[in-house]
Amino acid sequence: MKNYYRVMLGRGSSHASVCFAGNFIGTDFDIQQDLSAALPEDRLTFNHAFIPVWLAANSGKTRIGAGLACGALWTVSKGIRVGDIVLCPDGAGTYRVGEVCSEYSYVPGAVLPHRRAVRWLPVTIARADMSEPLRNSTGSIGTVSDVSRYHDEIERLLGGATQPAVVATDAEVEDAIAFVMEKHLEDFLVANWASTDLGRDYDIYQEDGEFVGQQYPTDTGPLDILAISKDKSQLLVVELKKGRASDAVVGQVLRYMGYVQQELAEPGQSVRGVIIALDDDQRIRRALAVTRHVEFYRYQVSFKLLKV
Repeated sequence: MKNYYRVMLGRGSSHASVCFAGNFIGTDFDIQQDLSAALPEDRLTFNHAFIPVWLAANSGKTRIGAGLACGALWTVSKGIRVGDIVLCPDGAGTYRVGEVCSEYSYVPGAVLPHRRAVRWLPVTIARADMSEPLRNSTGSIGTVSDVSRYHDEIERLLGGATQPAVVATDAEVEDAIAFVMEKHLEDFLVANWASTDLGRDYDIYQEDGEFVGQQYPTDTGPLDILAISKDKSQLLVVELKKGRASDAVVGQVLRYMGYVQQELAEPGQSVRGVIIALDDDQRIRRALAVTRHVEFYRYQVSFKLLKV
């Protein structure tokens, strides 16, 4: 089964025209060597080998930034498979769509030297035609974003079909309107972070002025929000759940916390976790009672009609 990815071609799509003309996608990330014999099947092994290389070329940067850079380099070079589909913005509100048709190659001294050949399709997708959830995912920070969960919508757009006003992609959501409202939760929290209780003590993680802490990739999937305490001594993993959270989310948060502690935290940094949901139950209360460093917050959604 093919997967679908949004791939940025340079910061702000600065190299998009070169890639479209040359039929390739690519990355740089200051790793100036041929990776043909250094691309293992899993990203974590690659990160362990190349995070020190990246940090040596980017003095003063953090392991979080290094993990993001090396993870994106591995994904474009190896994680994306031949036959997968890439959506690449041209910087003007349109996405070129292509099929990856080769394994990794290295072109030293060239723009984006870590490359994959692409067969660009004779169709484009306008950002304005996407559903809001797909627009949010394709607009996420970072070089590469996995948008495979929107494969049905992408294929309809490629066929020229008009999208419905509301698209639900979560099988557990019966009410599409509720689905869209819940998808707004993460963006709303990020936009209003400074006014929340968490925002008093933590900042959403930034790298070079960009909020890379939203949907930060890990080896078990992206975590919703990665934040850092204002004194830089602690990293915070935030997991958002629609409706009532089950006790299973405690294990999920602990997995993310373990990844952050082992792979991203600097010496001396500790890690905490937060679960945010509409409601809890007795099971999750029992689990949290003996789980150190994980807290639970409820969110509230209010709706008013104002007569004018």
